[in-house]
Amino acid sequence: MKDLLRQHTSLKEEIEILLNNQVKMEAEASSKYLAMASWCDRNGFKNSAAYFLRQSDEERAHMLKLFNYIMTVGGTAVAPEVGPVKQDFSSFRSVFEAALQSEISVTQSINRLVTASRTAEDYATENLMHWFVSEQVEEEDNARRALELFDVIGEEGTGLYHIDKAVNKISSGAGTAAN
Repeated sequence: MKDLLRQHTSLKEEIEILLNNQVKMEAEASSKYLAMASWCDRNGFKNSAAYFLRQSDEERAHMLKLFNYIMTVGGTAVAPEVGPVKQDFSSFRSVFEAALQSEISVTQSINRLVTASRTAEDYATENLMHWFVSEQVEEEDNARRALELFDVIGEEGTGLYHIDKAVNKISSGAGTAAN
């Protein structure tokens, strides 16, 4: 039966596996951002908590975009299991460092998916992934800009307060590629 179903889709099995892996990675990113939001909230950084909640929503939307695509092209979308997520951070700055590292990892994974799609001559998947490539440019830029605030504003005195306040301005244009 599986062979018969595979004939009813142009989605190659290796691409389906990679797409489901990306679904999981986006779900994990969403969970990481929830943990970051909680840490920020517990430590009095309300604006940053709101920023990370929005980032979590965006990652979940990315996950659903991929999940729906797999179903649309006749593949089997797998609901991702998300393992334990780091809940504690050593500093306010380390939260933003973790966010940037997460975005870089997602970008690298998406790039591998684009390459695999191109190699498999799966142009529909490659086309979808180009949307994600553009989105990741924005996601990495936002993460870098937020982290740069620590160097520009400084962490002494009221610096952390001003960084927390400035984070909302960074993300105000975020998500435009998602619409």
